[in-house]
Amino acid sequence: MESPTGRSSLLLLLFIVLSMTLHTPARAGLPGTWELLVANAGIASMHTAVTHRDTVVLIDRTNIGPSRRRLPNGHCRRDPHDQSLKIDCFAHSVELHLPTNQIRPLTLLSDTWCSSGQFLPDGTLLHTGGAFDGNRNFRKFTPCHPDQLCDWDELPEPRLAAGRWYATDQILPDGSVAIVGGEHANSIEFYPPRPGGAAQLPFLAAAADEQMDNLYPYVHLLPNNRLFIFANDKAVMYDYTSNSIVREYPPLDGGPRNYPSAGSSAMLALEGDYSTAEIVVCGGAQYGAFLERTTDTPAHGSCGRIIATDPDPVWELEAMPFARIMGDMVMLPTGEVLIINGAQAGTQGFDLATNPCLNPVLYRPGQPVGLRFMVLNPGTVPRMYHSTANLVPDGRVVVAGSNPHYLYEFQGTEFPTELRVEAFWPEYLAGDRGNLRPVIEEAPEVVRYGEGFEVVVSVELPVVAVVEVNFGSAPFSTHSFSQGQRLVKLGVVPAVVGPGGRWRIRCRAPPTAVVAPPGYYMAFAVNQGVPSVAKWVQLVL
Repeated sequence: MESPTGRSSLLLLLFIVLSMTLHTPARAGLPGTWELLVANAGIASMHTAVTHRDTVVLIDRTNIGPSRRRLPNGHCRRDPHDQSLKIDCFAHSVELHLPTNQIRPLTLLSDTWCSSGQFLPDGTLLHTGGAFDGNRNFRKFTPCHPDQLCDWDELPEPRLAAGRWYATDQILPDGSVAIVGGEHANSIEFYPPRPGGAAQLPFLAAAADEQMDNLYPYVHLLPNNRLFIFANDKAVMYDYTSNSIVREYPPLDGGPRNYPSAGSSAMLALEGDYSTAEIVVCGGAQYGAFLERTTDTPAHGSCGRIIATDPDPVWELEAMPFARIMGDMVMLPTGEVLIINGAQAGTQGFDLATNPCLNPVLYRPGQPVGLRFMVLNPGTVPRMYHSTANLVPDGRVVVAGSNPHYLYEFQGTEFPTELRVEAFWPEYLAGDRGNLRPVIEEAPEVVRYGEGFEVVVSVELPVVAVVEVNFGSAPFSTHSFSQGQRLVKLGVVPAVVGPGGRWRIRCRAPPTAVVAPPGYYMAFAVNQGVPSVAKWVQLVL
């Protein structure tokens, strides 16, 4: 009997095949195509995460007034302190089912405005902090099969030691979660809570300027079990076990990069012996744009790249094709990085940005400086403040949100609240690449660290190179940064042909949880730059 997971994967693959002729073709000869998934999700997604059940959880604020999607009868939220609705019967979170594009409303009980999140090892989404009554709250969402009705679980206990508004979460090798920073919270704490509560991080306070610029710090778990923390234009290597700064990195030229001067950041794919980690930070706003409320101040057009594990690290600067704030950096299954969404002038904040950047660009880390960026096919929907981008198992990137206003505004404004959900199809999904696209026919559902295992694939054309198997995490996307984003290229040996012309790829799981923390990963087979539909694989301790 076929498992529910198998049925879901089959439905997803069928959907991809049917959709190949239904999405908007590339314009002006530029790579990539766009597809409308949902005309009205009901909410503008400020936070987005993809679950191992092939669903996407979209989250907005709860104090924003009525959304365009009602909750089921009897699920109203009652809050006498809410400034918009004392009795709120509207959804502020929804679930998108990828194989069918159906939307289901979810119930939130406390305010999730500018919150943070991370998946736990069992696939549960941990959601932390927010504003007002949600400032010190933990919430959980346990994904379920489509015929079930899972929903948000607001935890009465424990509580965050400090209020966390604009914080960043990062899963750690033991499966716990580090919660870093936030407005008026220059500290770090953990879930599950550790003795002593929050530990102070003076670095975050030192990185603050008059307009803050230390919020939503960029946090990456390095393969040496230290945290790379970037705020404003500064970065440190932090030992979370001893609460100590191990290294201070040189400042990154070009001005502030974090909220509200938001650029974005990604850690490049880990590979080889996994001892080297490179960090990229791109874009940002000019200092003073937020304070002066100027909307036409040009954004930064530079990217900085640093080998964070090098004994004498320095930043390498390069120019993007477009200046950009509020861009999202999405790790693709190939190891390339898609930079999408955002604007070319202004800053983050309500109604503080103009000149939307409609062209995505592809960052190709293996190319030399000057040749790393490729301009892609522009979209037609401005994705400004409070928009998101997430990789999904079929290799597309789901784009949602954009609400640069305090409340929902659909008319009489240049950039209205955006309820449409789109998908961007990278060039590797183009029709002329179809005969290169591998299909994973067999893969384990669970693997342990250092374990050898096999992935069986079929490919229309003969395999002429080593087929990669890459593990991609499912991050929590918000405010131009994907918290917990990670791509790990596994050690593989050349594929050998098996019965029926199928190819058997022998793989080696990541050696330790420092390289890849425990949890669910999208396992992609990549043939000559073309990824398969991923299988969800749980990496366990």
